[in-house]
Amino acid sequence: MDPRQEQAQLQTRRHFFGRAAKGIGSLALASLMNPQAFASAPAAHGGALPKLHFAPKAKRIIYLFMSGGPSQMEMWDYKPKMEEQFDKELPDSIRMGQRITTMTSGQSRFPVAPSKFKFSQHGQNGTWVSELLPHTAQVVDELSIIRSVHTEAINHDPAITYMVSGHQLPGRPSLGAWLSYGLGSENDNLPSFVVFQATWTGRRDAQALYTRLWGTGFLPSKHQGMSLRSSGDPVLYLSNPPGVDGATRRQMLDGLAALNQKQYEEFGDPEINARIAQYEMAFRMQSSVPDLLDLSSESKEVLDMYGPDVHKPGTFAASCLLARRLAERDVRCVQIFHRGWDQHGNLPNDLTNQCRDIDQPCAALIKDLKQRGLLDDTLVVWGSEFGRTIYCQGTLTRDNYGRDHHPRCFTMWMAGGGIKPGFELGRTDDFCYNVLEDPVHIHDINATILHQFGIDHTKLTYRFQGRDFRLTDVHGNVIKKILA
Repeated sequence: MDPRQEQAQLQTRRHFFGRAAKGIGSLALASLMNPQAFASAPAAHGGALPKLHFAPKAKRIIYLFMSGGPSQMEMWDYKPKMEEQFDKELPDSIRMGQRITTMTSGQSRFPVAPSKFKFSQHGQNGTWVSELLPHTAQVVDELSIIRSVHTEAINHDPAITYMVSGHQLPGRPSLGAWLSYGLGSENDNLPSFVVFQATWTGRRDAQALYTRLWGTGFLPSKHQGMSLRSSGDPVLYLSNPPGVDGATRRQMLDGLAALNQKQYEEFGDPEINARIAQYEMAFRMQSSVPDLLDLSSESKEVLDMYGPDVHKPGTFAASCLLARRLAERDVRCVQIFHRGWDQHGNLPNDLTNQCRDIDQPCAALIKDLKQRGLLDDTLVVWGSEFGRTIYCQGTLTRDNYGRDHHPRCFTMWMAGGGIKPGFELGRTDDFCYNVLEDPVHIHDINATILHQFGIDHTKLTYRFQGRDFRLTDVHGNVIKKILA
């Protein structure tokens, strides 16, 4: 087969109709009039058509990702019986021969470290919540708390990659990219997937985050997440350079689009048209992003609800408020990464700071969405890549200790978007080491997220290198017990 013919077979419907219309103008007009008509790749790519498989409950998601592995025993999974186990060896009957593979693999002992923090009951169901989360405790009746999440990954990078892309090895599309690919965008002036990397006050030498965590993998590049920066231009090169005005920028883009169109007609590479669309999006963002970041219309009551850090660009509080503003603008997926949760030592001090960063903003986000009527169709997810061990890493005292990575059980919560409010799922053993009831794999988490958007996770696929790929690989079950 002629290479040019072979390349032509890779074109998407958007590229095909754009070429048939003999120009980028008709293509841009078509996408502006009905952007969802071109949401996903066509059958020529082996991808699913952009149809909802059932009525959606959620239109958008705000994913609060605590990078590093928060300790579930200190925050959500109350284990009062551990007080009498202080400094005793973790029983073999609990560990069941599990190989220790991370930072504590060289320890001669695995002494139990009870949490030093107090828990109390909140909400209509008397949910146990740590004193570290007094604000989140006030909205516990809006949450579905899942204490039985588990994963196979035990180190940070593969575990985070697994959580956001469904595979431990890099190269797969992220959750936000899958949602953009499957459903398209409802806002012509902002990307369908926006990412924040919030500042933190816990452990300073936090794990790195890589742009591939919000990347597209083998999906078209237009679906990648846009990272908003906290200093300087929120998006690199968004502002016009000195001496360039809007009319000049428009003329330049028109000329560049014409050159790219000729290049596309010559080579038929679909990514060329993706680049054209990205340039156009950047032009529109020159007005939409400053409007997004202008908080002058926010009332004092709303700003106070998020806490004093809301006035500091880049903080978790400021990111949560911007996430609500993006939800108002129908941005499909917002993901906030908050680093510094990797407490191998000095856990009580560092974890206290981390919880102070996120507690009030999390509660404010839930309240703010609810009072604006957005919580019903906005899915809020709070979680991480894994949890922490009940046994201590390093020196153990009553007031100070550390914890290693623990993938066998950890806690997440969801709210809004058709999720059952005031619900608790899953139970772990007294040592918070193994799941006893209702195990939830991370593939189940992603299957449930897609389900709330009206997507059957087994049918949202993309053919690449001869195989149909999906977010949940060949696994995953919807967590029906937490659905409203």
